[in-house]
Amino acid sequence: MKKYIVCPDSFKGSASAEVAAAAIKRGILKYDPDATVLEVPIADGGEGTLDALVPKDSVARIKLEVTATDGKKTLAEYGYIADSAIIEMATAAGLCLVPEGERNPELATTYGVGELVLDALGRGFRKIMITVGGSGTNDGGSGMLEALGAMFYDKDGKQLKMMGGALAKVAKIDLSGLDARLKETKFTFACDVTNPLIGERGATYVYGAQKGADADMLARLEAGMINYADRLLEATGKDIRNVAGCGAGGGLAAPIVATCDSEIKSGIESVLATVGFEALLEGACLVITGEGKIDRQSAYGKAISGVTGLSAKHGVPVLVLVGLKGEGADELLSLGIKKISAIGAIAPSVEYSIAHADILLEKLAYDELCALKI
Repeated sequence: MKKYIVCPDSFKGSASAEVAAAAIKRGILKYDPDATVLEVPIADGGEGTLDALVPKDSVARIKLEVTATDGKKTLAEYGYIADSAIIEMATAAGLCLVPEGERNPELATTYGVGELVLDALGRGFRKIMITVGGSGTNDGGSGMLEALGAMFYDKDGKQLKMMGGALAKVAKIDLSGLDARLKETKFTFACDVTNPLIGERGATYVYGAQKGADADMLARLEAGMINYADRLLEATGKDIRNVAGCGAGGGLAAPIVATCDSEIKSGIESVLATVGFEALLEGACLVITGEGKIDRQSAYGKAISGVTGLSAKHGVPVLVLVGLKGEGADELLSLGIKKISAIGAIAPSVEYSIAHADILLEKLAYDELCALKI
């Protein structure tokens, strides 16, 4: 009995990772009815990672009301795999939670992310992965830290409510009230960018404009972020301003990196580690992965490169099924990919391939297995 691992990313605008995995599995079983097929939908750490790893209807999803990006209340959720909680920051601090005309990073907070962390701690989780992407905040994770028990004061000793615009006012950070359970917890921040917290490549100047900041606001936010980094250094003894990845999500990871056992990893590395992908490879005859479009950039920190790297390490061949092959796609064959096939090649039109991705993926998986004679 042959063992196959099916681990696609989403085909954006067409099929979720879960739907794609189910379609490919049907194609495998049509070719090899006795096969063992493991469905492992994946994502690279951005928006949609939670849904890929823990389906929406799963009992391993936890819903609760938290503070949203704009300070209002929203219903958010997180999930878990075994003893690891998976929190997608965008569910509580996402740009999508605020109407386009009302976006203002000076008023946006990550407090709700901290509330999700607190709930996970209360349920006994001591491994927490936070996926960093799609944020509407630029508060350096200060709102999250506030929810976890930190207190922020201005020069007059007045306690501050943390949001992007409050960073410039912080004169002191008191960490004495931080939740004691944080010391027992390992945090992993999953992101696919390496921007530092401050500077031209930092959180504010690279991502602030898309969150609603104009030139004047960008200057104020950057000045606040610099002050905040200085105050974190005073409070923790750690200088996190140039740590790669701390600029992701408006600086979300910064205070946890400064105060807790934590690491910032590429999104796909974090996801594959969480699902125990290497262990799943044992005894597999083939891995089938894919995404909407593949090009030469897919070799750098994306889902396909992560899957291919670990599969090659264990000597398991990889078949890649995609919606569209972009420029330089075939260069990825050097990574150990056996073949790259696109549903666009068997569809009568782009519109058809988008509307019927699941049917086409099932057919493509069957056709390629027949051709490869695995």
